[in-house]
Amino acid sequence: MAAERCLELVRELHRAAGGHLPPFRTDEMRQALEEMRALYERNQADVSEAKSGRTDLIFLIRFRHCCLLRNQRCLLAYLYDRLLRIRALRWEYGSVLPNTIQFHMSSEEVEWFNQYKKSLATYMRSVGGEEGLDLTQDIKPPKSLYIEVRCLRDHGEFEIDDGTTILLKKNSQHFLPRWKCEQLIRQGVLEHVLS
Repeated sequence: MAAERCLELVRELHRAAGGHLPPFRTDEMRQALEEMRALYERNQADVSEAKSGRTDLIFLIRFRHCCLLRNQRCLLAYLYDRLLRIRALRWEYGSVLPNTIQFHMSSEEVEWFNQYKKSLATYMRSVGGEEGLDLTQDIKPPKSLYIEVRCLRDHGEFEIDDGTTILLKKNSQHFLPRWKCEQLIRQGVLEHVLS
């Protein structure tokens, strides 16, 4: 049926809850584009016949054209929604995405993510003086400046601003500045211990 492949791509994204990124459907995209190409070619052939006097083809041409426009809107919605989710992942996970998420991305999406990450880094360096301003910190306003964290896996040495070096070993607990460990919490190295 006309435009069903494209609509199924949009439905799949809609079913993926909570900003989850489902795998990129290369085959479905290719099939949808081939369907659009076939519709366009049939329309071109019928348009030349309609110009020669066959007015009965006009409604069929309009129907195919509407199918083409619907397919185009669905594919653009699919791609745009995926880019929005990938952009949100940059803010959630930082500049390095887990392999499980990268596995679900197309090569073009990985390239777009890398360009977005570079643009964001350039902007953050340009704002806030010499050191720049890390906009990915404190996504939610902090209730306190220091938090208690538990290390979920061995990470090695971690230096805080006053020069103190802390060894982050699995199951060790530390009282650290929130802004220094927020990125590690998002990466799954640390977890916030709620008392």
